[in-house]
Amino acid sequence: MRLKGIKRSSNVERRSSGQRSVGGKSSLGVAGVLAVLAIGYFTGIDVSPLLQGGSVQQESGNAVRSDDPSVVFSEQVLTTTEAVWTQVFRDQLGREYVPPKLVIFSGVTQSPCGGASGATGPFYCPADSKAYLDTDFFRALDQQMGAGGDFAAAYVIAHEVAHHVQNELGILPKVNAARQRGTEVEANALTVRLELMADCLSGVWARNVQGLMERGDLQEALNAARKIGDDHLQKQAGRVPQPHTFTHGTSDQRARWFGIGFDGGQVGECDTFAATRL
Repeated sequence: MRLKGIKRSSNVERRSSGQRSVGGKSSLGVAGVLAVLAIGYFTGIDVSPLLQGGSVQQESGNAVRSDDPSVVFSEQVLTTTEAVWTQVFRDQLGREYVPPKLVIFSGVTQSPCGGASGATGPFYCPADSKAYLDTDFFRALDQQMGAGGDFAAAYVIAHEVAHHVQNELGILPKVNAARQRGTEVEANALTVRLELMADCLSGVWARNVQGLMERGDLQEALNAARKIGDDHLQKQAGRVPQPHTFTHGTSDQRARWFGIGFDGGQVGECDTFAATRL
C-alpha cells in the first residue's frame, strides 16, 4: 500500500500501559467462544454491552512511541478512511461524516465496552466512538494468523472503522437491542450480518483507495478475510465448526462481502440484513 506522503491522522489517542477503568462493566463474551489465539486478533468484544457506560483513568506506564512504524502506519491508514468516508457520506448518503478516534495502546487498557489487550484484538466501542488497537497486532496478524501484508493490516483497521460507520448510521444500537431480545443463537446470527456488513463497507473503502493499492494488495485483503472466518478459526482451534456459534461469518462469506463492497463501491449494496444469501 502506497502511503508515502499520506499525513498522519490527528484523531488518535496514544495510551501508556497500565490503564484502569473507573465505573462501567467489562464484558468480552465472544472471547469465550473460541480459543484465545484463534479469536484474539479479530473477534474483539461482544456487542451486548455497547451502550453501557464507564470512564477511563490513566496511570503510569510506558507510552506508545509516536515514531513506532506500526503507529505511523495506523495513523496513515486512518487518514485514508477519513477521506473516503467523508466523500462517501457526502456523495452517497447526503450526510456529514464524523470520524472515530483510534486508541493505540501496548499491553492492556480499558474501554467503556470492556477490557482490551492482545487477547481481545482490535475492536470498536460505540459507547465512546473509538477503535482500539494493540501495537503488537500486526506481528500476530502475520505470524499467528498467516494474513501478512500491509494491506491485510489496513483492511482490519478499515473493518473497525466500518463499525463506526454503522454506528453513525444508527445500525449498531438497533442490532444491539434486537440481540438482547433474542436467544443466543438469534443474537449470533444478527452479529454475523453486522460483521459481514462491516466487511462489505471495508470493501467500499478499498474501492476508493485504489490509487494507493499495489500489486497483490487485493489478494492480501481477501486472504485476511478468509483467515478470520469463524469456520477457519474453529478448525484452527481443533474444533468441528459449529455454525450456530458463528459471530463473524465463514471464510467464504467474509471474502464474498468484502468483494461486493470492493466491486460496487456503494454503501447501499452492503445491506446484509436484507440479503437472502450471506
